[in-house]
Amino acid sequence: MLRATLKSLLARKLRLTLSGLAVVLGVMFVSGAFVLTDTLGRTFDAIFADAYEGVDVNVAAKPKIAMSEMEGEQQAPPFPAGTVEKVRAVPGVAEATGVVAVDGARLIGSNGKAVASFGPPQLGENWTGETDLIQLREGRGADAADEIVINKGLADAGKVKLGDRVGVLTPMEPKQEFTIVGIFGYSGGRDSIGGSNEIMFTTPVAQRLMLGEPNTFNSVSVKAADAVTPESLRDSVTTAVGDAYVVKTGKQLSEEAAEGFKEALSFFNRILLGFAAVALLVGTFLILNTFSIIVAQRTRELALMRAIGASRRQMIGSVVLEAIAVGLIASVLGLAAGIGIGALLAWAFGNLAGGLTLAGIGVPLSAVISAFAVGLIITVVAALLPALRASRIPPIAAMQDVATPDRPLTRITVAGGLVSAVGAALLFLGLSGNAGGNTLVTILGGVLFAFIGVALLTPLISRPVVSLLGAIFAWSVPGKLGRLNSGRNPRRTAITAAALMVGIALVTGVTVILDSAKSSISGLAQDTIKAELVIAGVQSGPRPPTFDPAVLEKVAAIPGVQLVDGEYGDLAVVGGERTWVAASSNDTALRQIFGVQPTAGDIDRLGPNQMLISTDTAQDRGLSVGSTVPVQLARGEPSTYTVTGIYASSQLTNGIVLPAEAARDFAIPQPVQGFIQLAAGTQVANVQPQVEALLADSPEVSVADRDAFIDQQAGQVDGLLTMIQILLALAIVIAVLGIVNTLALSVLERTRELGLLRAIGLRRAQTMRMITVEAVVISVFGALLGVVVGAGLGAAVVEALKDEGITDLVLPWTQILVALGLAAVVGVVAAVLPAVRAARINVLGAIAHD
Repeated sequence: MLRATLKSLLARKLRLTLSGLAVVLGVMFVSGAFVLTDTLGRTFDAIFADAYEGVDVNVAAKPKIAMSEMEGEQQAPPFPAGTVEKVRAVPGVAEATGVVAVDGARLIGSNGKAVASFGPPQLGENWTGETDLIQLREGRGADAADEIVINKGLADAGKVKLGDRVGVLTPMEPKQEFTIVGIFGYSGGRDSIGGSNEIMFTTPVAQRLMLGEPNTFNSVSVKAADAVTPESLRDSVTTAVGDAYVVKTGKQLSEEAAEGFKEALSFFNRILLGFAAVALLVGTFLILNTFSIIVAQRTRELALMRAIGASRRQMIGSVVLEAIAVGLIASVLGLAAGIGIGALLAWAFGNLAGGLTLAGIGVPLSAVISAFAVGLIITVVAALLPALRASRIPPIAAMQDVATPDRPLTRITVAGGLVSAVGAALLFLGLSGNAGGNTLVTILGGVLFAFIGVALLTPLISRPVVSLLGAIFAWSVPGKLGRLNSGRNPRRTAITAAALMVGIALVTGVTVILDSAKSSISGLAQDTIKAELVIAGVQSGPRPPTFDPAVLEKVAAIPGVQLVDGEYGDLAVVGGERTWVAASSNDTALRQIFGVQPTAGDIDRLGPNQMLISTDTAQDRGLSVGSTVPVQLARGEPSTYTVTGIYASSQLTNGIVLPAEAARDFAIPQPVQGFIQLAAGTQVANVQPQVEALLADSPEVSVADRDAFIDQQAGQVDGLLTMIQILLALAIVIAVLGIVNTLALSVLERTRELGLLRAIGLRRAQTMRMITVEAVVISVFGALLGVVVGAGLGAAVVEALKDEGITDLVLPWTQILVALGLAAVVGVVAAVLPAVRAARINVLGAIAHD
């Protein structure tokens, strides 16, 4: 039996290759995700180890507000310079150096634009001389207040050189001009560490521009004396400086920094695995269909084996053995492809991060285990169902060609209805917010059950819909035959179409949600924002673009400007809870710019230590006018604020607004947006150029009219949608392979039938048109099913998010029509190889085929 199975397997190499390809693509995505995260994880382990090379102990003040890697970068607050002397006096300290190192120093390159970073920090530091890690390549260190030293990676990115006069943007002050007097690199010939851009000033300038306070540092780098271990020195320094400081060894800092990055990386890994799961779900449909056809073709062969003594168990084992062989080969190939994809993505990430030096590409055990587990399990499960069904057919019936009658669809329809109901219940539970802490898992489970349920119901609706679609081609004999062929086996047609349905449904559903969100927010902004001009930039890194607050006063002096408002934002601890807060330079902005109405108190005046809150915040926290709340900002000491006004909640305003004075203690004490309201009769074209001239020293931001600003903000949604569509494209590619596979196997299955059709006069071209019509009908049916299911799921999510401000339901009619049109094209392309094979069939040989 084993020998017969292997011979059967080798005799059907083409059809098994097509089914194995689906497994290869799915496994590739899974293993590639693990290879990528392992490679980047080890890369950043090495980077952070290098970054703290030569640091035995580091001293930093405890942060006022703890911030996770997903929320932004944790900044250590400044502390008095006297702390450095205190540390230096600790027994066992060989050297203690006060360090200023803060993210947010941006060099303006030779093109007049700030050098961007897509993740790695842009550090502003104080020059403390060369070390084992930092080595000057050109020039000297910074000695004067208008001199800087930059790393080679930044010099190359900004296309600047030694002696150039350049502008630098910093968190605390507007643009300053400096002369580059030195360019440095790192041990090992590196131009940067992890793609970081570093600008080093003299210590007083670094303190002023990066910390905002003279005679302060935000860390102390300590070297241990001979024979003193970093751990023992850490304990001694901790005792000396007290509980207000965090003292760690260089090794601890390296491990924690790498761990924080891996936390963010694991989120990215889960996204990739989610798309891999979609690809595998589609692949499962393909493999299930393939083995259903293969078992149907082998029915007589298996029946003969049963007749000569093979048991049902042996027959099932024969099919499962084929599946194991396909799964093993596909898993190996998928793992190899995954290693390649993981390496390619790591290389792309390294280049995007500014020339990151990658660790060697490794293959973690998780990638190997997941590759074989996924490949084998999916293939075997998909093959087992048709094998069990075929094993129940009596041998005599199978040999008499009555083994595969058209079974009723009652059971599968009932099962589909039940599964769909479970999916709908889970979606309702998750979208209504009643799933507790498992909302995301519940929604994803609901989507999965919904897809499986619709797939089970598809055979019921395939015949009428396919017949209707096929009627378009019924004007010719090949068209009629193609329509009849696509509807003759509803189960096979349904599974093939369901594979395409999943990918298109997800793309359509996501598009409905994002387009609805974009339309709702744009519409709300159009109706709400009463400012003709907006100052803003597009955020490309962890810190938003900012501009000099002095610009606001200058803009207010422009003739025709009625009101100017600068908006600040930061993470704070309010009443013991971390939350985002805003500050406004104009007390009347809430009402006059954003059209917000008061519900209690006064929202047009805001004095020191006073705050305004939204009705939602008041309800959630049990606050009212006159309530006092402790507030800890990123800088400074805790303060108590009094609620003086409550305003109606809006999607465009923060839940807590503090006075402009509070922004001095924000991590970024500069405005991130500015709103300009013009007097009646004033032309935007007259004011906008004057504002642009005032922003000449802030190249990260620009001024635009309200419509352009809204389009700019909404455009970020389009970028997210494009990324999702690219990732989901793999599932659609697998579905297309499924159509090719089904048609190819169908041609093999109908060899005798095709021979008879050719014998009675069907020409080669007509044969090819018949196969093409069949492919187009199946493909369009799957696409139609996908857009209906996707639009339905998307509409359900939009309805559930009404309270979150997504009130407009936008159906992407253009994309739906494009999807249906592309589905027809896909059907034509998928039919090429099977149609050519059918046309080339030997007529006499086909008639004699058994």
